Amino acid sequence: MNAPGLFVVLEGSEGSGKSTLLHPLAARMREAGTDPVVVREPGGTRAAEIARHAVLDPGHTVGPVSELFFFLAARADVVARVIRPALSEGRVVVSDRYTLSTEAYQMAGRGLPAELVFPALRAATGGLAPDLTLILDIPREIGLQRQVAAGKRMDRLDQESAAFHNRVIDFYGSVRGEGVHHLDGCLPPDRLLQAAWDIIVERDAERFGARSG
Repeated sequence: MNAPGLFVVLEGSEGSGKSTLLHPLAARMREAGTDPVVVREPGGTRAAEIARHAVLDPGHTVGPVSELFFFLAARADVVARVIRPALSEGRVVVSDRYTLSTEAYQMAGRGLPAELVFPALRAATGGLAPDLTLILDIPREIGLQRQVAAGKRMDRLDQESAAFHNRVIDFYGSVRGEGVHHLDGCLPPDRLLQAAWDIIVERDAERFGARSG
């Protein structure tokens, strides 16, 4: 039988540094002898990328419930076609966003009720939960400055009000639970990478510890 897989998710508000952390973290895993599967949400399959374009295009008008189901359709496809098969093979999966993003943006941000969102999340994921969730905490103004400095094309969610983004940030700051770790998104990239790596090695020392130095 294959060794169990490891599912690591990076979460945080816009400009928190998830994308900056994602690829160096995957590279560190490869240096330690493990080749991870790297995915982003929404995205990771052809269908999910189509949904991503549709729901994030600032030229599209999408209501809160429709927005929810665009994201969930993308997630259901990438879970079924990429994430679950990789985990069943004993591989490590690192995802830029997962279910907490739905809770943050569609529940806290949009105000959709839990009795709608949680059953829909379970349907989309089949109940698959991360082993580790690393939340990058950062003030809204710093995240926005980073987006502007990077010349990012602002999507539908980026263009939401400050009040919307503050609700998202407040939600992320409140999350606690097994496997959940908060990291300071204001750290320099090398220190943020090391902080994330230390958590991963502690979680799976058999896979990473002896070879990580």
